[in-house]
Order: sequence, then structure tokens, then C-alpha cells
Amino acid sequence: MKAKSMREQIRKLEAEARLLDPPAAQRDKWLDSAGDYARHFLEDLPAKATYVRDPGANGFARSPIQDDAADLDDLLGFFGHEVDTTGILPCSGGQMGYIPGGGLFPSAIGDFLADVSNRYSGVAFAGPGAARMEGALLRWMAELVGYPETAAGDLTSGGSTATLAALVAARDAHGIGPDRIRQSCVYLTAQAHHCVGKALHVAGLSEVRRRVVGMDGRCRMDAGQLEHMIEEDRSQGFSPWLVIGSVGTTDTGAVDPIGAIADLTDRHGLWFHADAAYGGFFLLCPEGREAIHDLQRADSIVMDPHKGLGIPYGTGAVLVRDGALLARSNAYYADYMQDAKRLEPDPEAPYSPADYSLELTRPFRGPRLWFPLKLFGLRPFRAMLSEKIWLARHFHEALSRRPGFETGPSPDLSIVTFRYRPRSGDPDAFNRALLEAVHEDGRVFITSTRIGGRFTLRLAVLNFRTHLEHVDYLLDLLADKAAELEAPRSEVK
Repeated sequence: MKAKSMREQIRKLEAEARLLDPPAAQRDKWLDSAGDYARHFLEDLPAKATYVRDPGANGFARSPIQDDAADLDDLLGFFGHEVDTTGILPCSGGQMGYIPGGGLFPSAIGDFLADVSNRYSGVAFAGPGAARMEGALLRWMAELVGYPETAAGDLTSGGSTATLAALVAARDAHGIGPDRIRQSCVYLTAQAHHCVGKALHVAGLSEVRRRVVGMDGRCRMDAGQLEHMIEEDRSQGFSPWLVIGSVGTTDTGAVDPIGAIADLTDRHGLWFHADAAYGGFFLLCPEGREAIHDLQRADSIVMDPHKGLGIPYGTGAVLVRDGALLARSNAYYADYMQDAKRLEPDPEAPYSPADYSLELTRPFRGPRLWFPLKLFGLRPFRAMLSEKIWLARHFHEALSRRPGFETGPSPDLSIVTFRYRPRSGDPDAFNRALLEAVHEDGRVFITSTRIGGRFTLRLAVLNFRTHLEHVDYLLDLLADKAAELEAPRSEVK
């Protein structure tokens, strides 16, 4: 192709490509439309159902991606119908089933600004301010748990990725190579989060010996049994390596005895990982500090801002007490990155976020956390977390007084397990029907689990929009639906 023809072709393509960079008037129109959608969504939120069954119709199959442009108002209407009408509404105050809650509004502002500039936070040379923001947030978390200056961490996509990072650091720190995997022992309870098994698999550790430690009557790890298992394994020639404790299990919210576990791991030379994805941020409130002790003694910790702080999904964190170990497990070099290393803006802080992370290309997660913390200050977060603990206690006490209901242990944090005892028939089947009745009502949402093999209902209070009105509604709804389910049984008799 001749030079003139090539330039003409480039100019022709440029005219089409420039559509991706719309002018100010178009941007303002789109911002107004998106703002109106968000405004109406939040204004209507209190009246929306928390759970709506999906009819199964897939509108996206009838709306393929194609060459022609679409109108944003039309797309927002389609989005509202296909996405925002069915399933669980996470940002609703009635969402009391799964632990993550609704995204804080300032987080959306942070994400918007981060996405517009598309700052790269992974390497300090490319985005020094972005890297410093994420570093400051991680330093704040490290101070919250009581970690020393040697600690380091990473903002991750969530607890699963954070757990993987922690276990890889533990693997490398203890030299668990291929020849040692089958002899190495991991200790955890039956209530350890399932992401642990996934992380072990991805880290190449599927064949480690997993020891399930017994629990006390409150579903907390039995430290005495843990010590016995460690000593027995060692006497049989195995290599105890890792203990995983929970600071708020997903099933029951139980907080394992962190100090007692740390005593054992210190004495036996094991790595202690604390899963505080759910419970870690309760350290911000006095009630949480009463339940959580000695967390700073863990070698690694996972915390999820998208749980206890109400930040949108995709915001986890890993902290390692000896940050150099995390950096060692994520060391990398590429020739095309030599400028980044040579021109590092802060010689006193040689590590970039990517030096602590599996991720290289990564979103700038800092603003979604930094803006809410700065705009609100910590005081309302402390109050919100205290409120959730008291709401769980209120629910536990009030339901205990309702005829026919039996409750699990008083909550360590903000999860309550419970069942209804029908006068006749299969209790598991009855409680399944009771759960279905709550879901059919749709105003609030709870889930189930199995405790001791029994089908058990479960309340998880952590959404920042969940208040007394939602818990009281659930209490009345459970009583009413249980009575309705019991009525046919009585009539038959």
C-alpha cells in the first residue's frame, strides 16, 4: 500500500475509532441518565423485595452484541429489567442471608473516578499516588489488627484470592516442595471456609494431610485436641505445617481461640493463618474487641472490606506479619519492566503492590475504600458494626422466647443459627418449608446450613442498611409462617 493510501486508510479508521471518546455533551447526557437510574434505584430500594425468584427467561440471549450502537436510556431500561428485578438484592436491608452487604454510595464515586483515569496501581512507577493510597489503606488495616511495621499486604479481589496468597507465602516460608507435600499436615475445623480447599488445590497442595480438628459446643476450634493431633502426627513421622483459625465462621460466626492457637503454633513452629474475612473489621467496635483477641499473633490474616465495611464486591485484603515473605513468594522480573524498577519513585519503599500480589494488571481498588473511610470517618462504621452485633443478640434472645423455636449458641459476632421444632413430622423437611415460605414472602432473605447433620436456618446481619425494623419483621414472619405450616398438621389430627 502506498504511503498516501495508508494515511487515508488510517484516517478513515480514526473517524470510527474516535466514537469511543465521546465529546463533553454526550458524556454529560450519559452521566445524567446513569445518575437518574441510580437515584431512582436507591429511592425505591426500601420498597423493593429483597428476593424475587428468577422466572428463567434470558433476555441477553435475545439481545446479542452487534455492530450497531444502542441508546443508553434503552440499555438502562433493559438492565433494570434483566438484572435489577430478580434474585437476591444485596444492597437491601432485608438481605440477612449472605455476609457481604450493599455497596456504599461513595464507593461508586471512587470506582467511577478510578475507572475514568484508569490509573494503574500495580507498579509505583506507573501510578505512585495510586500505589501510596493502597499502601496507606493496608497500613491502616495492619495497625487495626496490631501488626508491626514489618507487615505488608495486598488489596485483592476477595477472600479467596487473599487466602491463596497467604497459603502460598506459608508454603514457601516453610519450604513445602513436591517432596514434602504428602507428609505435611494442615489443621482446620469443619467450619473452615471452602476457599481454603480451593486455595490448597490451586497452590499445588491438594495432597497435604488435612486434619479436621474438633469443636466445642459453640463451634470453636478445640485447642486441646489441636495440640494432641499435632503431637500425634509428629510422633508418626508427619510434618505439621499450617493451622487455619477462623475469626467468624461463615456457618455460625464462631471465633476460634486465637491466643491459644497461637501458643501452640509458636511452640511447635507452625504457620498460623487467621481467616478474618468476615470478622476482622469488628475490631473497630468495642463489642467486637471483646470477642476477638490476639489476632496480631497470626502469621497471615485475610480481611474483606466488602464484608464488614460495606464496600462493593471485589474488595479483599491479605496481610502477612513478615511482609518480606509475601514479597518473596511474588517476586518477578521482565525486561520490559526495567524502567519501572530503575525509576521507582520512593527508594525507601522499594515494593509496589504487584510485588505482593499474583496480579499484575489489576484494577485500582483503593478509591472504593478510601473515599467512604474519609468521607464518613470511622465513627459511623464503628456504630454500624456494634449495631449488627446487638441486632444478632436481639434476634437470638427474642426468637428463644418464641414457642417452637430453638436457637444455636449466643452469637460471637452477628450470625445466629436456629430451627423450628414441629409437633410432628420431619424437622428438616419442616425447616426447609419454613425457609421456602420466607423466600416466597421476599421482603427479607435468610439462608440455611447444616450443623451436626441437621438442616439449620441461619441469620447473618452485616448489611449497613439492616436495622431493627428488618430483624423484627423477620421475627414476626418466622412465627407466622411456622404457625401456618403447623396448622394443617393440627387440622389433620
